[in-house]
Amino acid sequence: MTSSTDRRALRVVVGITGGIAAYKAVQVVRSLVLAGHDVHVVPTASALEFIGLPTLEAISRNPVTADLYEGVDEVRHVALGQRADLIVIAPATANSIAKLANGLADDLLGNTVLASTAPLVIAPAMHTEMWQHPATQKNIAALIERGAVIVGPASGRLTGADTGPGRMSEPDEIVAAALAAVEQGDLHGRRIVVTAGGTREPLDPVRYLGNRSSGRQGVAIARAAARRGATVTLIAANLETAAPSEVELVPVSTAAELREAAVALAAEADVVIMAAAVADYRPAAISEGKIKKDEQGDELSLRLVRNPDILKELAEKRAEGRLVVGFAAETEPDRDALLALARKKLDAKGCDFLVVNVVGWDRGFASHDNEIIVLDRGGDIVAEASGSKMSVADRILDAIG
Repeated sequence: MTSSTDRRALRVVVGITGGIAAYKAVQVVRSLVLAGHDVHVVPTASALEFIGLPTLEAISRNPVTADLYEGVDEVRHVALGQRADLIVIAPATANSIAKLANGLADDLLGNTVLASTAPLVIAPAMHTEMWQHPATQKNIAALIERGAVIVGPASGRLTGADTGPGRMSEPDEIVAAALAAVEQGDLHGRRIVVTAGGTREPLDPVRYLGNRSSGRQGVAIARAAARRGATVTLIAANLETAAPSEVELVPVSTAAELREAAVALAAEADVVIMAAAVADYRPAAISEGKIKKDEQGDELSLRLVRNPDILKELAEKRAEGRLVVGFAAETEPDRDALLALARKKLDAKGCDFLVVNVVGWDRGFASHDNEIIVLDRGGDIVAEASGSKMSVADRILDAIG
């Protein structure tokens, strides 16, 4: 990773929108200034209800205005965006995210974003219900598709007595993600293979045995790795989300197809990340025609046989210097018991890192958020992260080096 002392001085725009987390944006600005960057703060009018203009000017060491019509002679509403090397919006409210996703520019911040080609880093902050609302999730997905980096939100105490996902990520995490978005080079020259999605094992031409994995976490890892300079191949098993355009896509469906692709591609890879949910078993026989319930009666018995252990095979066959990263999705809610299961799996698989998380009926699968723990080969915890799957992806890549 490139250290902050090695980075060139950047012209950074920090947008602040109207949420209670606006007070934490002061630390974002301060950290960027202390790192040697030229920081220009663009608050919305509602942000100034939470934090004062003198504070922002003192911390940023630059004049601050929220007025779209100030500095018209220098076309300020366009110039800020054109000159920016990086734009960070923290906090980003549900309203501001909706405006950004739809290209609205009714204030100085909106104009600045539209006038810029710089990397855009967004740190959402809002109540849990607002974050999880389908409209917000659709807007976030649109911004990610256009290349925005989403940091968080984290889970924790919110305004009042509320607790849950929606808390703005800590300033240090936001700054680190923002600077990494500009550098985009710590993985340059590395070849990374990522598996994502869930395999499907056919019973007949109509039905299959599958799982609830959407592929979002694996896709986020592939996207983040490509953004950071890696050459990425994504082995995609029945994704329920769009694959990044900047990676090579290898579609598969069954565990056998995934194994064939993974073994072949791993031979040229520096890192293999097995994020897909691979079926442990498949039907012993596949019916050539649709299985008819009238012919089966009230009960249908299936005989299943075990699929190959792809992760273990890749770990056993890996060349020197190649990293193999496994995933363990468990339903165990107790942290100690969860870690015990993960360490047992590490021993059995022999991979270099294991990413473990809790899944359930309403957790992990088919969600836009995730909470993970990364263990190294010795079973030690090397990273923990919670928040959007994109921010979790970057933490995983940070942990495995």
